[in-house]
Amino acid sequence: MATEVQLPALSPTMTEGKIVKWLKKEGDSISSGEAIAEVETDKSNLEVEAFDDGVLLKILVPEGETGKVGAPIAVIGQKGEKVEVSAAPAKAVAPAPAAASAAPTPPAKQAPKPPPPQPEERGQRAGGPALVVPIRRAEEPAPPSEDGGRVRASPLAKRMAREEGLDLAGVQGSGPSGRIVKRDVEAAMGQAGQAAAVARAPAPAGRPGPAPVAVPTFGRREPEVLPISGMRKIISQRMAEVKPGVPHFYVTVDIDMEEAVKIREQAKAAEVKVSINDLIVKAAAMALRRQPKVNVSLQGDRILQFHTADVGIAVAIEDGLITPVIRDADQKTLGTIAAEARELAERARRKALKPEEYSGGSITVSNLGMFGMDSFIAVINPPQASIVAVGAVAEKPVVREGKVVARKMMSATFSGDHRIVDGALGAQYLQELKALLEQPTRLLF
Repeated sequence: MATEVQLPALSPTMTEGKIVKWLKKEGDSISSGEAIAEVETDKSNLEVEAFDDGVLLKILVPEGETGKVGAPIAVIGQKGEKVEVSAAPAKAVAPAPAAASAAPTPPAKQAPKPPPPQPEERGQRAGGPALVVPIRRAEEPAPPSEDGGRVRASPLAKRMAREEGLDLAGVQGSGPSGRIVKRDVEAAMGQAGQAAAVARAPAPAGRPGPAPVAVPTFGRREPEVLPISGMRKIISQRMAEVKPGVPHFYVTVDIDMEEAVKIREQAKAAEVKVSINDLIVKAAAMALRRQPKVNVSLQGDRILQFHTADVGIAVAIEDGLITPVIRDADQKTLGTIAAEARELAERARRKALKPEEYSGGSITVSNLGMFGMDSFIAVINPPQASIVAVGAVAEKPVVREGKVVARKMMSATFSGDHRIVDGALGAQYLQELKALLEQPTRLLF
């Protein structure tokens, strides 16, 4: 029986994807786990794997076209399996709106509207022949195993389960033919499925609150779940009434970067490429250790307290923005952070990042200093609760010991989610960041 290949969600925020390239053509033999197409998501280009052995009978979404997550993009079946093809209706074109003053005209004769496709006709695409074959749905109960009880799972799901020590025998599959796929493993581990199990925080009437965003851990230490106090619930509700969604607040501080610039020059002399942003990333992570109440995320009626300091770096790409994450940045050397940041940014611009490389994170650093911006405010990247926006390092007149002197200064603005982070806490975090950057030798130990 033929099986449809559905477009999977290749990133936490993906809703649709463009087929960049088909790696197989119709008639090619395919093995389970083999990449069959390259898809452009909202974040990067990733490959789609086949879940079954067989032959690629039909490509439903050609290269350059976009499909919705969960929609069929191809059909796989057995060699020699007969496929009936019928003519598909031409793509409908919406009529141009008539001017208000135009005289009414008799309606044009239209072809009768084709009946809605029957279940066996899924996969039909406007502008081309429709594939008429029996299709198994992911939501249908899995047929009895024909492999002697062998667990059917995608290669990625098997690898994730192996790394997590998860027994797949007790996991219910939601993929084609009941196959266990990535989302099933994540749900079983309490990662991606965590948000669905958490009761959503009450939102003001008429204003739906934002859906909780799953916080992936990728096999690392799970965050601690903290209950929300009655006072915190009231604060959260009041702030959401004023600013629906994620209510931001902002605090700004000027930082003397003279010593930080010297550290960078010393690293350069030692042939270690370290940027100002690398110093900021390290300081941002160490400041989280000193102010752990900032290292949190709101999930429904619970606060997640993270135990790792993972810092996202905002990278501008051709058609948007992406935030790859430096994991455990507080524990890494400046040289390691610099190398990782360069490598992640380079692959981000090529859209070659893996989902685990831009998901999660404790806080994000957004730097527009290279564009000559003195200061700006940044929007928080959910499910994070804060972001730091930094401007250019530039010489400015400041008063030191009663004298006006020129110092290399930088402005930093902290944006916080006011539902779980208060202004005083944000200010204390910026104080730590300022102290670390003004005494940067502390970043070396």
